[in-house]
Amino acid sequence: MVINDGVQLTITVMLFLLSYIFYRINVSFCCFFILLAVFTTRNTPVNLASMAIERYITICEPLRHAQICTVRRTYVVIGLIWFISVAPDITDLFVTLATESLAFFHQSVFCLRQNVFKDPVLAVKRQAFDIIYFSCVFLTLVFTYLRILFAARALSTETMSAQRARNTILLHGLQLAMCMLSYISPSVESVLHLIFPGRILEIRFANYIIVYMLPRFLSPVIYGIRDPKFRRYLKKRFWSSRPRVSQQEVAQ
Repeated sequence: MVINDGVQLTITVMLFLLSYIFYRINVSFCCFFILLAVFTTRNTPVNLASMAIERYITICEPLRHAQICTVRRTYVVIGLIWFISVAPDITDLFVTLATESLAFFHQSVFCLRQNVFKDPVLAVKRQAFDIIYFSCVFLTLVFTYLRILFAARALSTETMSAQRARNTILLHGLQLAMCMLSYISPSVESVLHLIFPGRILEIRFANYIIVYMLPRFLSPVIYGIRDPKFRRYLKKRFWSSRPRVSQQEVAQ
């Protein structure tokens, strides 16, 4: 997921730079960048659901974890995640190829999804798939969290692994809630554009920071700073990089 979020941030930052520098780019290049950004954006919540299921198996089925979560099955799940993320949105390209003329792909446009994939049916289809995907992910997170919570309470004392798994799924839920802001961001953007006319670039930039960047900043926190070994190594590197003060300087 960290790699996926890195690709998503790289592509979206590149699109913002292109929009500020050139304003309009070729439709063919825009299609490529938009689709890659959409694939990696949709990938994030599906990744969250998959990792929540893995945490559920670790806590609730510890004896079967090694049998269920094998390396081969992990690769299969990763392939399935990408298929689920790509399949609904690649149809936008096929519909556009079938409905638009060849000259359209040689034009230059401001690189927004609605400027490239203009068919109204595609907008309805995207909303339907977004609701289905995020609903499934939300229910998966709620189910795994409750099962881990009940499994921890069944024990006389809550184990450290169960507590960490529960906290991780809570952070997944926060990350998913922030990702779901993308549902209302177009409407909010339109309202702000009416209130602040002539500030559309600033509004889009603020929307990008809040909706697309902040949720992905949680990944290093969840899988980096919360890890005891990594945190211990980070503290060691931080303190060793600070200039040492001699006893004579301390006395002075």
